[in-house]
Order: sequence, then structure tokens, then C-alpha cells
Amino acid sequence: MSVGKPVSELGRVVSEFRPVFVRSAVFTAVASLLVLMPSWYMLEVYDRVVNSRSHLTLAMLTLLVLMSYVVMEVLEWARSEMLFDASTGFESRLAQRVFRLMFQANLRRMPGGNLQPMTDLRTIRDFMHSPAVVAVMEAPVSLVFLALIFAIHPLLGWVATGAAVLQVLVGWLNERGTQPPLLQANRMAMAAQQMADGALRNAQVIEAMGMLQNVRRGWLQRQREFLGLQAVASDRAGGFQAVSKFLQNTVGSALLGLSCWLLLHNQLHGGAAMLIVSGILGGRVLAPLVQVVTQWRSVVNARDAWMRLGSLLSQVPEGVSTMALPPPAGHLMVEALVAGAPGQPQAILKGVSFGLAAGEALAVVGPSAAGKTTLARMLVGLWPAISGKVRLDGADVFGWNKEELGPRVGYLPQGVDLFEGTVAENIARFGDVDRDRVQAAAQMVGLHDLIEALPQGYETQIGPDGAVLSGGQRQRVALARALYGDPVLVVLDEPNSSLDEAGDAALSRALQQLKARGATLVVMTHRMSVLAAVDKMLLLRDGQAQAFGPRDEVLAAISKANQSAQARPQGAAA
Repeated sequence: MSVGKPVSELGRVVSEFRPVFVRSAVFTAVASLLVLMPSWYMLEVYDRVVNSRSHLTLAMLTLLVLMSYVVMEVLEWARSEMLFDASTGFESRLAQRVFRLMFQANLRRMPGGNLQPMTDLRTIRDFMHSPAVVAVMEAPVSLVFLALIFAIHPLLGWVATGAAVLQVLVGWLNERGTQPPLLQANRMAMAAQQMADGALRNAQVIEAMGMLQNVRRGWLQRQREFLGLQAVASDRAGGFQAVSKFLQNTVGSALLGLSCWLLLHNQLHGGAAMLIVSGILGGRVLAPLVQVVTQWRSVVNARDAWMRLGSLLSQVPEGVSTMALPPPAGHLMVEALVAGAPGQPQAILKGVSFGLAAGEALAVVGPSAAGKTTLARMLVGLWPAISGKVRLDGADVFGWNKEELGPRVGYLPQGVDLFEGTVAENIARFGDVDRDRVQAAAQMVGLHDLIEALPQGYETQIGPDGAVLSGGQRQRVALARALYGDPVLVVLDEPNSSLDEAGDAALSRALQQLKARGATLVVMTHRMSVLAAVDKMLLLRDGQAQAFGPRDEVLAAISKANQSAQARPQGAAA
């Protein structure tokens, strides 16, 4: 027994709205059949009213056709509302998942770690109520029209079938001709957008060092390539659309002329009236295909968005809900940890092991590129390990639900990122602002008086990336955010890199207060001022633990190793 291909996550979500699409298709079929009412009305007026000269017949026919118009418009309106509701429901169903997906992909250094997944979701949403989808729903009715043409005369049916095959061929050629430049154009558009975003993020560096002209040149090159490829695709698509409409217009006249020829030879079933009917039906047979060709760019965009988003969803599956764990006490254990940047084959950390009891403070030291920042990310569960584990109270930190663990953890990355909002909102991690806890965190890092001096105090808007604050102020706000809520595990990556002497002293006091509260501390640092507040030290070099233990013992070992390294060249020279 063969096993079918598993349904993708996007496919499962779309299937939830299948009843809506089925009802929409039924409404579309009825409305498409009612499109023939004007032609029927015209034939009946010529046949019945003109010959009988009956005002009552004319009135009844007019009333009937008006009622059909009302029904047709109501059905189309209802179909439009149902498809729109289904598309918005589809987006609502996936919005939170895609929002989390972007962050997960970014943490794992995957291609979708940007705003593209959200754009793809909107593209699919818009396509779900687009004319192209309506054209697909009208396709079964086209088969009914084709059957009616065959009933009038098989020759007419085969001509209409041949025209439909030609329309399909035009659609296939349109796909082959426009897909490559459209795909390349989308890539260049994203590249140009990313370069523009990068330029805005680094505006100060660009302005200070006169890089704007070079950056603008690179952006313009990508933009020109994007516009050129888009123009190529547009020209090709326009040509195929013209051919498609030509076929639709031609087939109606061809069927009319062929019907007349058959009538002259007494071979047209239904009499002279079928001359007009066959031409009208021929145009309706090709209408959905013409609509699809006309809307082909939206079809291609939706298909590409579906493939990109579906692939990313499959690569980053939704986390399985696990049993809630009790709040951690702070016992940290790193077991033979081998880790590197996601997506990169080489390991940065190579078998690092150590343990901290709850309330202990550790300083991680070592030269640049020793693996300190990677270790910081691993300790808070940002990156998966190649092998080994990071455990907090015995539980794997990476697999721990971050919505549960996050409020118990304080993390200050090496690159400080603040968000547009107030000072209080940033310190409170954009949750419910508890003014007492916000002020306590600010006071712990010596920031309270500086905040009170701002125009609106804690309610001061700091702008994008904290633009109204200095570098040291931004780092201290981020430090206060890390300490907000009395976390049991605090990981600080170079917390004093932008601090002045007063800020450095405030940091040392904050670390002492955290130790007194029983928090477990890990500080990555190059500066000796932090060492007075720690119990243990870990020396990293080339991703390996060179020394670990009580602070004074490790300092003595480092000093002895330095003295030996300095004496060795002298002995060699002697």
C-alpha cells in the first residue's frame, strides 16, 4: 500500500476553509450560467415578442431577466465576501506562527529570517480572493458551455476545443517566458531592499566616512537590474496577453461564421438562432483561460510565495507544547558543549564543560574569537548545540518554552538593541509596566536619576534603536531590562563595553546585589573591574576551556602562564 505525500502545513490550513471555497465555487457556477441570460433575453425578444407583439410577454421576459441580474449580482457579492473572509481567516490563522517563524529563522541564520515570510503570507492572502481564483472556479462551467457547443454541432465543438488548447499553450508559453526574469527580478528587488535597509541602519557611519555615493551606486545597480528584468517579464506577459485576447475575440467570430456555413448547408442544429448562441458560448469557454493568462503575474507571485513560505514552515516546525516546568532555582550545568553558528559546519565551542550552583557568579574571559559570545547565546537557549547540553536545574535550556523561561532570565547581548517606545516599556520588556519594578531595575544600574532628567522621565520616547540616548545610556537601559523582574539566571556579554567610570561602578554594585539575591551570574568581559564581583572564572581560548575554577586560582594560573611565556624567549636567546 503506497503512502501519499504528507500535506504541508499551509495545505492543512487551507483545507480548513474548504467548505467556504466549495460554496464559492457553487455560487460562481450559478452566476456564470446566469451570464447567458442577456443573450437568452435577446433571442426571446426577437423570437416571441416581435412575432407575437405581446406586451405581457415582453414584460414577463424583462422581469425575469432583471431578477436574474439581481441574483447574479448577489451571488457574486456573496462569493467575494466569502473569499475575502476566507483569506483574512487564513492570514489570522497563520499570522502568529509566521511572526514566530521569522524570529526562529533569524536566530538560526536561515534565509527567511527577515520580513519576507510575512510578505509571502500577505501575497497568498491577496491571491485567495483574486480574479485568478474566480477564473479557476469558472472553469467547470466552461465545460458545460463546451458541451452545449458540441450539441449544436460537433465541428463547432472541436473548433472551440482547439481554441481552448491554444489558450492553454499560450498560458504555458507565458509561464516559460516570464518565470525566469520574474524570479530574478524578485531576488534583485529583495537585494536592493536589504541594501537600503542596511544603509539606513548604518547612516552615521556612511555619512561620517563619505560612503553614501558608493552605497547609492550599489543600490542603483541592483535597482536597475530589478527594473530591467521586470520590464522583460512585463513585455513578454503583455505579448502573451494580447495573443490570448486575440484568440478569445477570434473564436467567437470563427464560430459565428462556421455556424452560418453549416446553416447554409442545413447542418446547424437549432436553426438560425444558434448562429449567435455558438459565438457567445465560444467566448465564454475561453474567458477563464484568458483571465488566468491576464492575471499570470499574480499566479506566479502567489506560487513562489507559497513555495518559499511552505519550505520555511517545514524547516522550522512548530514547537510541540511540553509540560510546564517549575520555576528554576539557578543551578547551571554545561555538559561537553560543542556548538557553532546555525547553518555553519565548523564548531566554535569545542567540548566546554562547567557547572555553577545557584547564586554563584562566573566571569568568562579570553581573547577575541575565543567563543565567549557563542557561549552566552547557548546559555540562554538561542542556538541549538551540535552536541552536549546546557541545563538549568536539569532541564535543557534550548528546549525550554521561552515564554515560561524568559521572565526568569536576564540577557544583555554584545550588540545592544532597544525598541521604539518609552524608557519604561523597554525596561519592562514591553509587558505590563510595573512602575516599582521598573524603577528598582533602573536604580540597580544607577540609571534612575538620568531617566528622571529626561523630558518625560520614564515616559520619554527613545525613538528607533534608542536614538535619543547616548551609547552608554542605551547599554544601561538594556542592562536594566536584563535585570528587570529579579531573574534567576543573568548572562551579560561585555556589559561595560560602552560604560564610563560611573557606569562601571554601578554595574559592579548591580552584580553584588544580584549575588545577594541568589541569582546565578555569567559575565563575558575583557575588563578587570568586573572580577571583584565574581566567584569563579572560565578561560576560553579557541573555543576550549583552558582553565575553570575559583577566581583567585584561575587568575594565579593565568599570571603564571604569562610569566612562563615571557621568560621562554629570554631562555631561548640565552
